[in-house]
Amino acid sequence: MQKVTKFLSQDNFKLIALFITIAIAVLSLIKPSESSGLSLFKFENADKIQHLIAYFFLTLSWLFAIKSSTKKIKVIITIIVLCVLYGTIIEVLQGIATSYRTADYRDIIANSVGITLAVIIFRLFYYKK
Repeated sequence: MQKVTKFLSQDNFKLIALFITIAIAVLSLIKPSESSGLSLFKFENADKIQHLIAYFFLTLSWLFAIKSSTKKIKVIITIIVLCVLYGTIIEVLQGIATSYRTADYRDIIANSVGITLAVIIFRLFYYKK
């Protein structure tokens, strides 16, 4: 049990959060291939679910990475704003820096839903007394 607790230390959460942040950028900007298998769901607009899940874990990982500061509402709001801004920048980059991806405002909405759910769940379970 001590090994699990030690692994889930704040420093490791920072590494996990950084890894997720970089992975989202890479996966969002690389050219998708038909055989890549990156699509988890096979229905119209399935990528919105993937956006929701990705930004849920992005936000949750950053909340845990700096959980000692998350009792301050300013810190949580900063994480929310930065995650939304990050997703928006990636969407803009998809539209202007790639010829094989398109920007979609619905992706930003899906990102925002994932971010909101992460904050709600974090606050419900982490601050549960």
